[in-house]
Amino acid sequence: MIIQLRNRIEEILKNYRPVMNGEIYLSGEDVCGLLHISKRTLQQYRDDKILPYIQIGGKIIYKESDIINVLEENYIAKGSLI
Repeated sequence: MIIQLRNRIEEILKNYRPVMNGEIYLSGEDVCGLLHISKRTLQQYRDDKILPYIQIGGKIIYKESDIINVLEENYIAKGSLI
């Protein structure tokens, strides 16, 4: 039972995203997994200013709410004309 509990705690810690001022920040790896894109595509989205990001030193992070907003702004409903 202790081993199962330890495994569960490790799983939770691996997926834990701390909240800062009510905002969740994601790593590039998290965003790639969420959007099912490669690291190179993510870099292109940054270069093309499609996805907003924060760079602190050499670390790049993304606000979860910004990712959701971009997805909602670019949503095309089934059957709608472009």
